[in-house]
Amino acid sequence: MLRRAQKAAMVEELNEKLKRAKAVVLTDFKGLESNDMNELRRKLREAGVEYKVVKNTIIRLAAKDTPLEEITDKIVENNALAITYEDPVALAKALVEFGKKFEIFKLKTGFVEGKLIAPEKIQELAKLPSREVLLAQLLGTMNAVPQNFVSLLHGIIAKFLYVLEAIKQEKEKQQ
Repeated sequence: MLRRAQKAAMVEELNEKLKRAKAVVLTDFKGLESNDMNELRRKLREAGVEYKVVKNTIIRLAAKDTPLEEITDKIVENNALAITYEDPVALAKALVEFGKKFEIFKLKTGFVEGKLIAPEKIQELAKLPSREVLLAQLLGTMNAVPQNFVSLLHGIIAKFLYVLEAIKQEKEKQQ
């Protein structure tokens, strides 16, 4: 059994994590076996996500001054927190993929960048490409504009040179 000081330290630590997190998802793991939980933790660790099973009272206390504070009434039964400090899309993809494999695993709610999201929105987030892919697409689009402009200028100069070459050949024929 944890002592009061240990519980206070856990609450403080979890509160700091919730404040730093880019995304947090509250899940219900009821009915999962320990091997399944280990598989989930391994997949989430690979995605850069921390997964903690925490008592409801500790979650409620730690949620103070965080976006999770708004949903403390939904913190009932079995709960675990999936926390990421980097890519919310990777978190959502890992959770949704695991949820497809195990029907009893449920997404309850969460927050991304300080905004509350419903389970349906978490599933939509999982369909997005990762941050790196989105940045690459953006850079590709930004690169295409100057590249097309240079190609256009090259085409104009090339056509001008073809005209000059044709005039030169025409003058050589006349002489």
